[in-house]
Amino acid sequence: MSDVRFVKPRDTIEIYLTDNRVLQAKRNATLEEIFPILPEWKNPPIVGAIVNGHLRELTYPIKMDADVKTLNMADVDGARIYRRSLTFLLEAAFQSVYPEAKVTIDHAVAAGGFYCQVDGMDDFSEEKVIRLENHMREIVKADKKFERKEIPLSEAIEYFKQKQQFDKIRLLKYRTKPHLVLYQLGEQKDYHHGYMVPSSGYLQFFKLIWMSPKAFILQYPRRRSPMMLEKIPENQQLLETFKQYGSWLKRLGVDNVGGLNDAIEENKIREIILVSEAFHEMRIAEIARRISSDSRRLRVVLIAGPSSSGKTTFSKRLSVQLLTQGITPFPLEMDNYFVDRDLTPKDEKGEFDFESIDALNRALLEEHLSKLINGEKVQLPKFNFKLGKSVPGEIVQLEPDQIILLEGIHGLNSKLLEKIPTERTFRIYISCLTQLNLDRHNRISTTDTRLIRRIVRDARERGYSAYDTIKRWESVGRGEKRHIFPYQDNADEVMNSALVYELSALKPFVEPLLRQVPFGTYEYVEAKRILSFLEWFLPLNTEMIPDNSILQEFLGASILKDFKLWNTNGMDK
Repeated sequence: MSDVRFVKPRDTIEIYLTDNRVLQAKRNATLEEIFPILPEWKNPPIVGAIVNGHLRELTYPIKMDADVKTLNMADVDGARIYRRSLTFLLEAAFQSVYPEAKVTIDHAVAAGGFYCQVDGMDDFSEEKVIRLENHMREIVKADKKFERKEIPLSEAIEYFKQKQQFDKIRLLKYRTKPHLVLYQLGEQKDYHHGYMVPSSGYLQFFKLIWMSPKAFILQYPRRRSPMMLEKIPENQQLLETFKQYGSWLKRLGVDNVGGLNDAIEENKIREIILVSEAFHEMRIAEIARRISSDSRRLRVVLIAGPSSSGKTTFSKRLSVQLLTQGITPFPLEMDNYFVDRDLTPKDEKGEFDFESIDALNRALLEEHLSKLINGEKVQLPKFNFKLGKSVPGEIVQLEPDQIILLEGIHGLNSKLLEKIPTERTFRIYISCLTQLNLDRHNRISTTDTRLIRRIVRDARERGYSAYDTIKRWESVGRGEKRHIFPYQDNADEVMNSALVYELSALKPFVEPLLRQVPFGTYEYVEAKRILSFLEWFLPLNTEMIPDNSILQEFLGASILKDFKLWNTNGMDK
């Protein structure tokens, strides 16, 4: 006999957490009403959740039984929710205290924070920063609600016209959806790309740091220490690079996505592409000239940067520029200096840590570099990745004026070449330091740009799905934070590989890949976020992109893919 029968709906729902705990609550109770029973509710604070495969904010009502994963400030999406809410708090407080001025949320800084710029005020003093922070803390103490409202797009545009926020109007001109979600905190209303915390009382951890009469830092906790603030380094090595690129974008008239879309729509994008590529060539030539001017002293050029920064193409274009300076570089592959697999260190999970500096045979690398610099013959190693062993490679001998190019993630780490005099080395940090933002208050993450680059390249060159690449991305990021970012201030030069037009170029390639990510996985949540973000960009025809562009490394049409220097080892072939 069947046990199936009709029943009246229960007044309660059940929530199934990922650790097999089950919560029961009234139907239509919000996540914010349900979660306080959890002992981990505030340690670190829970700020969102994934409900039945979808990212939700804490004000989301649970109407039926659900599988739920809580998100706190140590989680990727939890950190995004917190930081996004914090920028809205700053925006609301700033407009309340200094209504005659404007604040721009610019780029991220080391140790956790956003670099913010002030316009419309001659002297933004330390006292004014303190006043602003105090007002932010007053709003936090009052625990004011972040009110969420979906309104017609036309109504949103009219609101921003009244506020004379023309960057937002420019952006919304290309929005295809007929509505827009606005958040309100006190008198301040704005669109923010993503979810918020329910109220200002959640935003306990922040600090404002005065930088100059036109700038300050909004500091937030890092995921590794979500309830405390880390010390901001005094030397912000990348700050000047961001400033330079940002001022260049303003002169070009494309310092936000609305300006980029205007250029595409008005058929001016070819000029934007050409000038962007010329800017790259100028920087590469400047670096080459600096190396050339000190070529009698320098013998090793080290190139390092995070994943999908365009290191390969940059190295080859730098080689071309060095050739024009009369220098023949010798590219040396750091990957060939891996220790044998059985000597590879392991991480805390007991898995091989190939990104550790101890995974390299540094003693052999330094020995070979010293001999090459002294003009001696050297038999290089060749690492057999299938066997996990180092085998003999080619024999090389350099000409007296040759410079070695050494590319790898540890290039900026002083431990890599402890016995090679520092004055004989030149270190270059390369990264995609995106300065283009959606608008004044919605920044574009440099990490997102690199992830999109990598998804496109992995699919074409390695046969990886977007699911595969996104799944590995967290591990890639951990390696970068451990082995690359702490040493970026050791660089003699910084190369910004970002291109203002690149997300419009990558959009048609990455969207089909993202739509294949299976529902019910965390990777689906991330793919959905990126797809939503890319909706703000108009696509462009990639045939206009030069074949030596760094972007072609990811699109697959680079003329430099098979580029090799001829007879660069000083020996007859």
